[in-house]
Amino acid sequence: MREGRDGTLRALFRILVLISIFLAVGFYIDIGRNEKGEILVNQENTQPGAIKNMNNNKNDLSSNTGFPEKGLASLMGKSAAELKDSLGAPSRIDSSLYGYDWWIYNISDTEYIQAGVSKNKVISMFATGEDADINPFKIGQPIGELYASVFFETDFNLKVGDSSYRLELSEDDLNTRPLVMVGEYYAQLYIDRFSGTLSSVRLMDAATLIKLRPYEMVYRGELLEPPLPSPAFEEEVERAKERQIFDLTNVIRVRHHLQPLKWDELTAAAAFAHSKDMYENNDFSHTSKTYGDLSDRLEAGGISYETAGENIAANYTDAPAVVEGWLNSKGHRDSLLNEEFTHLGVGVYKKHFTQNFIKKTDKES
Repeated sequence: MREGRDGTLRALFRILVLISIFLAVGFYIDIGRNEKGEILVNQENTQPGAIKNMNNNKNDLSSNTGFPEKGLASLMGKSAAELKDSLGAPSRIDSSLYGYDWWIYNISDTEYIQAGVSKNKVISMFATGEDADINPFKIGQPIGELYASVFFETDFNLKVGDSSYRLELSEDDLNTRPLVMVGEYYAQLYIDRFSGTLSSVRLMDAATLIKLRPYEMVYRGELLEPPLPSPAFEEEVERAKERQIFDLTNVIRVRHHLQPLKWDELTAAAAFAHSKDMYENNDFSHTSKTYGDLSDRLEAGGISYETAGENIAANYTDAPAVVEGWLNSKGHRDSLLNEEFTHLGVGVYKKHFTQNFIKKTDKES
């Protein structure tokens, strides 16, 4: 009993400390993280050491906002037909590694939606863009408003089938991607730490949350895993991630009053080659031991440009996660929001991600 009370007090203390920081200085801007280079590795919680047996099975969630009657969140749990009736036919349907298809609604540069559909049912939703109706939240909403209206838990206990799971959020998680309940579903709120506003929202059912494993997790029972993909299916998912990263990059640029980028196939080929080279040589760097730095690789690809930039990352679950990670890292953010760039190529290989940005010469634009 004392252990449970002490854990609750510790969690409350952490929340009170965070709230006091926000009230005192607004939302802080982390300008030192990854400042010396655009390298981003996510500590994805798929390592065996991060998964242990769970010692308790309590379930005392209190961060529930209630299930909305309107907006995108109200489509959770609905059928694919109801999704189509509400949003229309998707721009395309992309595969994922987590047992559902992404229905992509690339509606405009100010409204972008990915709806996860499995067995004819909406089990996940990702939305961004200032016109996306993600009630009870609002893209661009100041973090102070969120903290004033929603209680952010540090621990979540849930059951899927006969297994019990506990998710444990770190202080960094609370700052950049807190988790709250929306009815019976889970909402991951991606926070832009530089502007102190809500950047995007991901909704999930419990099973999807466990498969994605975005936080430190302990469990008791059988660990729920995503299906193992065939090599051909994995390649299909990688091409889908590339398209999604391109779409999301442009939504973010328009949000910051910049021109959207155009896709460049040669630049994408160079980006893919670098992601594959990093994976095959276990060398996570902007400079390949075989193919050189970015300028060497672009020149070898026959790409004419005036200026260029590159973002790389590894071990992120999907496109929304990696783009939000780049947005919250100063070097990556500078590339994403560089007003000089005109074209973009994206390459994904085995959870290694490369974005190559270029400004084409006037005669090539």
